[in-house]
Amino acid sequence: METADSTRTFVRNVKRVIVKVGTAVVTRTDGRLALGRVGALCEQIQELNSQGYEVILVTSGAVGVGRQRLRYRKLLNSSFLDLQKPQSELDGKACAAVGQNGLMALYDSLFSQLDMTSAQLLVTDNDFRDPDFRRQLNDTVNSLLSLKVIPIFNENDAISTRKAPYEDSSGIFWDNDSLAALLALELKADLLVLLSDVEGLYSGPPRDPDSKLIHTYIKERHETVITFGDKSRVGRGGMTAKVKAAMYAAYAGIPVVITSGFAVDNIIKVLHGECIGTLFHRDANKWASTGEIGAREMAVAARECSRRLQALSSQERSKILQDIADALEANEKAILAENEADVVAAQQAGYEKSLISRLALKPGKISNLANSVRVLANMDEPIGRILKRTEVADGFILEKSSSPLGVLLIIFESRPDALVQIASLAVRSGNGLLLKGGKEAKRSNAILHKVITSAIPGTVGERLIGLVTSREEIPELLKHDDVIDLVIPRGSNKLVSQIKASTKIPVLGHADGICHVYVDKSADMDMAKRVVVDAKTDYPAACNAMETLLVHKDLAQNGGLHDLIVELQTKGVSLYGGPKASSLLKIPEARTFHHEYGSLACTVEVVEDVYAAIDHIHQHGSAHTDSIITKDQKVAEIFLRQVDSAAVFHNASTRFSDGFRFGLGAEVGISTSRIHARGPVGVEGLLTTRWLARGTGQIVDGDKAVVYTHKDLSGLEIA
Repeated sequence: METADSTRTFVRNVKRVIVKVGTAVVTRTDGRLALGRVGALCEQIQELNSQGYEVILVTSGAVGVGRQRLRYRKLLNSSFLDLQKPQSELDGKACAAVGQNGLMALYDSLFSQLDMTSAQLLVTDNDFRDPDFRRQLNDTVNSLLSLKVIPIFNENDAISTRKAPYEDSSGIFWDNDSLAALLALELKADLLVLLSDVEGLYSGPPRDPDSKLIHTYIKERHETVITFGDKSRVGRGGMTAKVKAAMYAAYAGIPVVITSGFAVDNIIKVLHGECIGTLFHRDANKWASTGEIGAREMAVAARECSRRLQALSSQERSKILQDIADALEANEKAILAENEADVVAAQQAGYEKSLISRLALKPGKISNLANSVRVLANMDEPIGRILKRTEVADGFILEKSSSPLGVLLIIFESRPDALVQIASLAVRSGNGLLLKGGKEAKRSNAILHKVITSAIPGTVGERLIGLVTSREEIPELLKHDDVIDLVIPRGSNKLVSQIKASTKIPVLGHADGICHVYVDKSADMDMAKRVVVDAKTDYPAACNAMETLLVHKDLAQNGGLHDLIVELQTKGVSLYGGPKASSLLKIPEARTFHHEYGSLACTVEVVEDVYAAIDHIHQHGSAHTDSIITKDQKVAEIFLRQVDSAAVFHNASTRFSDGFRFGLGAEVGISTSRIHARGPVGVEGLLTTRWLARGTGQIVDGDKAVVYTHKDLSGLEIA
């Protein structure tokens, strides 16, 4: 896994960048110029130029463009008889001469639209043999860059003296990839970006589903295991040429990134330090222990350990949880000391009070966590439960049983107690686990992880639970869909949304916790005040805290609404109103109903009746937890049946929406998705199913000899 402190910090010192764009990027499959991609490239260069970067472009594509144009001209000037004859291949040098004109015209036009100027520099291999040429080249480029002009280089194929430059490795350069590497050294660039038609360097042909993107090329590990696919569909060398050029520049001290030119912002992402494409760096071998290979190894190790965990008896797995609970209590002082250091650091950094509240392990918290782990240890065995048993045919029994998911990646913010809950749930459910906590809880997470893994026996292995230490490692982990089975993000809307948009791995979680309490006209007002105050103030930072209070219109007339508002204000709650409530109560109007405060603040609105409340929740809620306060059972049933949320309550605080309070022992998170688990996710939510069949030699044989009975045997003991 690559970290900002190791592999991608080189971008901090980058000023001069050389970007090489391949023929497959600047042209379409039919040979015509790819106007959209070239336009996006120019826009990126313009943005970088405005930010003070010195950008030099090396472009291929002239031969391809010229070939397409000359074929068209030849077609127009040919008779029908001429077209029946075998067609000779067009002269490559003529194609280069014609295509270069069109290619530069496009660049000139696009840059002009962006209020920029470009300059053409055509070079040949022999030019670089002349020291005077090299000095003049530097002077010219420096002069152009000082004027904010974009130098555009290309090999002058029209007058090249080599017949097959892609086969001639004896020259100073032999294609535009190697030209770009040579220019990077000659012009003292800080970074070389090679744009291709694939995301970067893969372990095998990119179309092979078993091929994996290599994010950091480590020569000692990758040189002998990479299998290259076909060369570029239109260019000279394809990925082989790019790797050679990248190695040449990287070992001379210039970092190189090979990435896709099909994306509209990859160059900018590289310069922002994002882990995309394949990085070549002369110090890459020093990062081998923390490189992208480590990400897979961590996930693979977690899977292997989980299989050993599953092989244990139920009593042995329970014993591990009991040992974890004991270890937490035995190390309470050390845990609290590290947590206090995190809290102090967060306060000094100016973090919001709501985050610090989630971060702090309050008195008694370790004991409560240990007890929740013991609850899990004493629960019925969840793995291998027979959910359904069917006699398929005489002597052929099929069983559907509960089974661990495999390897979980949990990304959570702020709350170190979540680490304990998640780890204990993983052990109870037989899953391997990778954990990524927030940087603000770094010390707390580290010691909790150490305490928990020290209680895992060697027969299973402490790598059952891996701790990811850098945020920059998350994008890499999200690519390993073959070794990670489920991602559960616990945190802000932004975090969850980013995770969902960044991975092919199934994601379980909720983006918002916009919970409502609706107080009906028939509500017991003493009960309503207690429930509303608890739902908002018991733990305002929690995702199950009330964010919107809906009140029946009659309560605005008889004083009930006023009483609720006074109760909340007495507890220090800041109030914002919808259009009706803000006018009635003279409070600031909320900017939006779809807002999660996470603090002592909430939105208030007046509604016509229970149906209006339901419509409001469906329109503005997040399907997390919603509650109704009413004495009218009929109204309560309407609310319970029609509100489409993961948890719906009657006469109870939304704060009860919690795995421990539901009797699940703990929770790995709360899910608002409609696939797999929904609501607080405990052990059952971390299990899937599999089918076990026990036969006596049955064969299908076109179903001729099978008499299907499909008899339900669930609940019956099978000898």
